[in-house]
Amino acid sequence: MITESQLIEMIKEAKNGKKKRKFKESLEMIMVFKDIDVKKGFAVNEIVELPKKLGSPAAVCVMASGDLGLKAKNAKADKVIDEGGLKQMTANKRESRKLINNYDFFLADTKLMPVVGKLLGQLLGPRGKMPTPVPFNAPIESILERFRSSVRIRVRNSLSLSCNIGDESMTDQDLAANANTIVSTIEKKLPNGEKNIKKIMVKTTMGKIVSPPKIQSK
Repeated sequence: MITESQLIEMIKEAKNGKKKRKFKESLEMIMVFKDIDVKKGFAVNEIVELPKKLGSPAAVCVMASGDLGLKAKNAKADKVIDEGGLKQMTANKRESRKLINNYDFFLADTKLMPVVGKLLGQLLGPRGKMPTPVPFNAPIESILERFRSSVRIRVRNSLSLSCNIGDESMTDQDLAANANTIVSTIEKKLPNGEKNIKKIMVKTTMGKIVSPPKIQSK
Protein backbone atom coordinates (compact mmCIF):
# COMPACT_ATOMS: atom_id res chain seq x y z
CA MET A 1 0.00 0.00 0.00
CA ILE A 2 1.02 3.63 -0.13
CA THR A 3 4.04 4.53 2.02
CA GLU A 4 4.43 7.46 4.38
CA SER A 5 7.21 8.89 2.20
CA GLN A 6 4.86 8.85 -0.79
CA LEU A 7 2.21 10.64 1.24
CA ILE A 8 4.73 13.30 2.30
CA GLU A 9 5.77 13.91 -1.32
CA MET A 10 2.14 14.18 -2.41
CA ILE A 11 1.37 16.63 0.40
CA LYS A 12 4.40 18.74 -0.52
CA GLU A 13 3.31 18.84 -4.14
CA ALA A 14 -0.25 19.77 -3.18
CA LYS A 15 1.00 22.63 -0.97
CA ASN A 16 3.55 23.91 -3.48
CA GLY A 17 1.16 23.77 -6.42
CA LYS A 18 -1.62 25.81 -4.88
CA LYS A 19 -2.26 29.51 -5.37
CA LYS A 20 -1.99 31.87 -2.43
CA ARG A 21 -5.37 32.40 -0.79
CA LYS A 22 -6.63 34.81 1.85
CA PHE A 23 -7.68 31.90 4.02
CA LYS A 24 -6.02 28.82 5.45
CA GLU A 25 -6.70 25.85 3.19
CA SER A 26 -7.39 22.36 4.45
CA LEU A 27 -5.63 19.26 3.17
CA GLU A 28 -7.94 16.49 2.04
CA MET A 29 -7.23 12.84 1.35
CA ILE A 30 -9.29 10.99 -1.25
CA MET A 31 -9.56 7.21 -1.25
CA VAL A 32 -10.94 5.26 -4.20
CA PHE A 33 -12.03 1.66 -3.64
CA LYS A 34 -12.32 -1.34 -5.92
CA ASP A 35 -13.85 -4.82 -5.97
CA ILE A 36 -16.64 -3.89 -3.54
CA ASP A 37 -20.29 -4.50 -4.33
CA VAL A 38 -21.91 -1.25 -3.16
CA LYS A 39 -25.35 -2.73 -3.88
CA LYS A 40 -24.89 -4.93 -0.81
CA GLY A 41 -25.04 -1.87 1.44
CA PHE A 42 -21.35 -1.05 1.82
CA ALA A 43 -20.98 1.69 4.43
CA VAL A 44 -18.37 3.14 6.78
CA ASN A 45 -19.12 5.59 9.59
CA GLU A 46 -16.10 5.93 11.86
CA ILE A 47 -14.77 8.58 14.21
CA VAL A 48 -10.98 8.52 13.94
CA GLU A 49 -8.79 10.19 16.55
CA LEU A 50 -5.76 11.60 14.76
CA PRO A 51 -2.22 11.40 16.20
CA LYS A 52 -1.42 15.03 15.30
CA LYS A 53 -3.60 17.92 16.42
CA LEU A 54 -5.56 19.65 13.69
CA GLY A 55 -4.66 23.25 12.89
CA SER A 56 -8.39 23.99 13.08
CA PRO A 57 -9.87 21.73 15.78
CA ALA A 58 -13.18 19.99 15.15
CA ALA A 59 -16.21 21.87 16.51
CA VAL A 60 -18.00 20.01 19.31
CA CYS A 61 -21.49 20.71 20.66
CA VAL A 62 -22.48 19.30 24.05
CA MET A 63 -26.12 18.69 24.97
CA ALA A 64 -26.28 18.60 28.75
CA SER A 65 -27.85 20.24 31.78
CA GLY A 66 -26.73 20.65 35.38
CA ASP A 67 -23.22 19.75 36.47
CA LEU A 68 -22.19 18.15 33.18
CA GLY A 69 -23.37 21.19 31.23
CA LEU A 70 -21.39 23.47 33.55
CA LYS A 71 -18.27 21.33 33.21
CA ALA A 72 -18.63 21.40 29.41
CA LYS A 73 -18.81 25.22 29.48
CA ASN A 74 -15.74 25.40 31.72
CA ALA A 75 -13.93 23.07 29.31
CA LYS A 76 -14.77 25.55 26.55
CA ALA A 77 -17.00 23.30 24.44
CA ASP A 78 -17.90 25.15 21.23
CA LYS A 79 -21.55 25.15 22.28
CA VAL A 80 -23.54 23.81 25.24
CA ILE A 81 -27.32 23.33 25.00
CA ASP A 82 -29.45 22.34 27.98
CA GLU A 83 -32.77 20.51 27.74
CA GLY A 84 -34.81 23.73 27.70
CA GLY A 85 -32.66 25.27 24.99
CA LEU A 86 -32.86 22.08 22.97
CA LYS A 87 -36.67 22.06 23.02
CA GLN A 88 -36.84 25.76 22.19
CA MET A 89 -34.39 25.48 19.31
CA THR A 90 -35.99 22.41 17.72
CA ALA A 91 -39.26 24.31 17.30
CA ASN A 92 -37.45 26.03 14.42
CA LYS A 93 -36.30 23.50 11.79
CA ARG A 94 -34.09 26.07 10.10
CA GLU A 95 -32.21 26.67 13.36
CA SER A 96 -31.95 22.92 13.91
CA ARG A 97 -30.35 22.37 10.50
CA LYS A 98 -28.00 25.31 11.07
CA LEU A 99 -26.88 23.82 14.37
CA ILE A 100 -26.21 20.42 12.82
CA ASN A 101 -24.22 21.92 9.94
CA ASN A 102 -22.11 24.12 12.25
CA TYR A 103 -20.68 21.33 14.40
CA ASP A 104 -18.61 18.28 13.55
CA PHE A 105 -19.48 16.23 16.61
CA PHE A 106 -22.23 16.08 19.21
CA LEU A 107 -22.01 14.76 22.75
CA ALA A 108 -25.06 14.30 24.98
CA ASP A 109 -25.74 13.52 28.61
CA THR A 110 -27.04 9.93 28.69
CA LYS A 111 -30.20 11.20 30.43
CA LEU A 112 -30.88 13.53 27.48
CA MET A 113 -30.38 10.97 24.73
CA PRO A 114 -34.09 10.02 24.50
CA VAL A 115 -34.99 13.72 24.19
CA VAL A 116 -32.31 14.31 21.56
CA GLY A 117 -33.46 11.27 19.60
CA LYS A 118 -37.06 12.44 19.66
CA LEU A 119 -36.36 16.07 18.73
CA LEU A 120 -33.34 15.83 16.42
CA GLY A 121 -32.97 12.16 15.50
CA GLN A 122 -34.51 12.59 12.05
CA LEU A 123 -31.96 15.28 11.21
CA LEU A 124 -28.88 13.91 12.98
CA GLY A 125 -29.29 10.24 12.00
CA PRO A 126 -29.14 10.55 8.20
CA ARG A 127 -26.07 12.78 8.54
CA GLY A 128 -24.28 10.26 10.72
CA LYS A 129 -24.09 12.79 13.56
CA MET A 130 -26.08 11.17 16.37
CA PRO A 131 -24.51 12.26 19.68
CA THR A 132 -22.06 10.13 21.59
CA PRO A 133 -23.59 9.42 25.04
CA VAL A 134 -21.65 10.86 27.98
CA PRO A 135 -22.35 9.79 31.60
CA PHE A 136 -22.76 12.62 34.14
CA ASN A 137 -19.48 11.71 35.87
CA ALA A 138 -17.41 11.35 32.68
CA PRO A 139 -14.14 13.34 32.27
CA ILE A 140 -15.65 15.81 29.80
CA GLU A 141 -12.39 17.75 29.39
CA SER A 142 -10.46 14.76 28.03
CA ILE A 143 -13.44 13.65 25.93
CA LEU A 144 -13.65 17.08 24.31
CA GLU A 145 -9.91 17.05 23.67
CA ARG A 146 -10.20 13.70 21.91
CA PHE A 147 -13.06 14.77 19.68
CA ARG A 148 -11.34 18.05 18.77
CA SER A 149 -8.52 15.97 17.29
CA SER A 150 -10.83 13.61 15.44
CA VAL A 151 -12.47 13.36 12.03
CA ARG A 152 -15.57 11.50 10.94
CA ILE A 153 -15.08 9.12 8.03
CA ARG A 154 -18.39 8.43 6.34
CA VAL A 155 -19.13 6.64 3.09
CA ARG A 156 -22.32 4.90 2.02
CA ASN A 157 -22.93 2.98 -1.19
CA SER A 158 -19.96 4.68 -2.84
CA LEU A 159 -16.53 3.63 -4.06
CA SER A 160 -14.76 6.78 -2.87
CA LEU A 161 -14.46 9.06 0.14
CA SER A 162 -12.86 12.39 0.96
CA CYS A 163 -11.72 13.39 4.44
CA ASN A 164 -9.81 16.15 6.20
CA ILE A 165 -6.27 15.37 7.40
CA GLY A 166 -5.40 18.88 8.62
CA ASP A 167 -4.50 22.22 7.08
CA GLU A 168 -1.58 23.95 5.39
CA SER A 169 -0.21 25.31 8.70
CA MET A 170 0.74 21.76 9.75
CA THR A 171 4.00 20.06 8.78
CA ASP A 172 4.07 17.59 5.91
CA GLN A 173 5.09 14.85 8.35
CA ASP A 174 2.16 15.52 10.70
CA LEU A 175 -0.32 15.57 7.81
CA ALA A 176 1.09 12.27 6.52
CA ALA A 177 0.81 10.72 10.01
CA ASN A 178 -2.86 11.70 10.15
CA ALA A 179 -3.45 10.33 6.66
CA ASN A 180 -1.76 7.05 7.57
CA THR A 181 -3.96 6.64 10.64
CA ILE A 182 -7.09 7.09 8.54
CA VAL A 183 -5.88 4.65 5.88
CA SER A 184 -5.14 2.01 8.55
CA THR A 185 -8.59 2.48 10.09
CA ILE A 186 -10.40 2.22 6.76
CA GLU A 187 -8.39 -0.85 5.70
CA LYS A 188 -9.80 -2.74 8.68
CA LYS A 189 -13.35 -1.90 7.59
CA LEU A 190 -12.96 -3.12 4.01
CA PRO A 191 -13.92 -6.68 3.02
CA ASN A 192 -10.41 -7.49 1.78
CA GLY A 193 -8.38 -4.81 3.50
CA GLU A 194 -5.81 -2.94 1.42
CA LYS A 195 -6.68 -5.05 -1.64
CA ASN A 196 -9.90 -3.01 -1.88
CA ILE A 197 -7.99 0.29 -2.12
CA LYS A 198 -7.51 1.34 -5.73
CA LYS A 199 -5.98 4.78 -5.28
CA ILE A 200 -5.10 7.38 -2.65
CA MET A 201 -4.78 11.07 -3.53
CA VAL A 202 -4.47 14.41 -1.73
CA LYS A 203 -5.45 17.99 -2.47
CA THR A 204 -5.81 21.37 -0.82
CA THR A 205 -9.30 22.90 -0.53
CA MET A 206 -9.01 24.82 -3.80
CA GLY A 207 -6.07 22.96 -5.33
CA LYS A 208 -5.61 20.21 -7.86
CA ILE A 209 -5.69 16.53 -6.97
CA VAL A 210 -2.23 15.01 -6.54
CA SER A 211 -1.73 11.29 -7.14
CA PRO A 212 1.34 9.15 -6.35
CA PRO A 213 3.20 7.87 -9.40
CA LYS A 214 2.43 4.32 -8.33
CA ILE A 215 0.56 2.59 -5.51
CA GLN A 216 2.54 -0.33 -4.18
CA SER A 217 0.46 -3.35 -3.30
CA LYS A 218 1.31 -6.76 -1.97
